[in-house]
Amino acid sequence: MSNEPDVPTDDREWREELTDEQYRILREAGTEAPFSGEYVDHKADGSYACVGCGATLFDSETKFDSGCGWPSFSDVDDDRVETRPDTSHGMRRTEVLCANCGGHLGHVFDDGPEPTGKRYCINSAVLEFDGK
Repeated sequence: MSNEPDVPTDDREWREELTDEQYRILREAGTEAPFSGEYVDHKADGSYACVGCGATLFDSETKFDSGCGWPSFSDVDDDRVETRPDTSHGMRRTEVLCANCGGHLGHVFDDGPEPTGKRYCINSAVLEFDGK
């Protein structure tokens, strides 16, 4: 038996589990408006999980204020997320997906703080916070 959280198996289940905004972002690679998300200025200690499947993704110790309008993290365990090239909207970016359920989380950029130099720019709507 797997230790990973359960993942909905079809579109009907996804729509039942998620709000319209969560579905649009997680399943259709949408985004929320900058500075509108619940976790942009969130500073509590804890972890952030995928709203679609519950898999833990980011630790609050890696969260930083990038000024970009979305929650930003400087690091993640490599097995928690997957990345792939994204050329939508005429841009070249790297999309970040939940490794457990494949849901769209946001994008990663190479302009973050040391030591990683990464900025994982993630939509608040697809995160759930678990305080310590």
